[in-house]
Amino acid sequence: MNYYNEIKNQLINNEINRKVKNYSINRSDLNTYYNVGKLLLDAGNHYGDSIIKEYSIRLTNELGSGYSQRNLRNMRQFYKVSQKWQTLSAKLSWSHYCEVLWFDDNKFQYYVKIAELNNISVRQLREKIKSNEYERLPVDTKNKIINQDVSNVVDFVKNPILIKNSNKYDIFSEKILQKLILEDIPTFLKELGSGFTFIDNEYKLKLGNTYNYIDLLLYNIKYKCYVVVELKITELKKEQTGQIMTYMNYIDKNIKTMEENKTVGIIICKRENKYVIKYCSDDRIIAREYELV
Repeated sequence: MNYYNEIKNQLINNEINRKVKNYSINRSDLNTYYNVGKLLLDAGNHYGDSIIKEYSIRLTNELGSGYSQRNLRNMRQFYKVSQKWQTLSAKLSWSHYCEVLWFDDNKFQYYVKIAELNNISVRQLREKIKSNEYERLPVDTKNKIINQDVSNVVDFVKNPILIKNSNKYDIFSEKILQKLILEDIPTFLKELGSGFTFIDNEYKLKLGNTYNYIDLLLYNIKYKCYVVVELKITELKKEQTGQIMTYMNYIDKNIKTMEENKTVGIIICKRENKYVIKYCSDDRIIAREYELV
């Protein structure tokens, strides 16, 4: 079998399809690169891995740019990955797949699923990868995505939560930490997951004869619930879970409607104390560390 001529013909046919059938460009790309990847794997088994370099030079001379050794290796890897997972989403472009092809199995599946479910662009996918989103999520959350299980409002809250500190403030109080968050609230909300909206900071509550203030009050549209966020620049302490629980119960009794779900609490602290959360009586409360970037 003349592997080179077959590969060349596949790529030429794909270029024709791209010009004539714009509506099916992505599917044509994926099908072509799958077929080329199989041929490259077979050719490598016969002639050795150096065949990639030879074919890259010949294809570039005859067809133009776009057929570097890296691209050909990506096509071969795409075929291998497709064999492993059988069906890969045609909703994602070749550029999406090139970002994740060389990840290990679980990491690959996570980013493919998250990109497909949320219809994210290649740029957005690249940002998620750059921020180490996969590494900062709980194992249970990653498994839910891979297995397509139902998730809850706090599943996608990263740990640590990255907070921009462009002006290099010294964090010596919760007020300064709050200021940093408010300077770029859209990015902060994305760190918490999807569906979060900002209601207010220093939200005032009257408990008896005294006023208390919630650092950040949010609402999640997707899960239809209020979210109380408290900021701490120290290690998590047990009395802080009691404080946020009081605020959550206040929201539930005085603001939440019957159609909405119970309020959730997020404590963002310098250092998490897993034993405080482990023995907390309210499983609606989670703790996450913050990291300045």
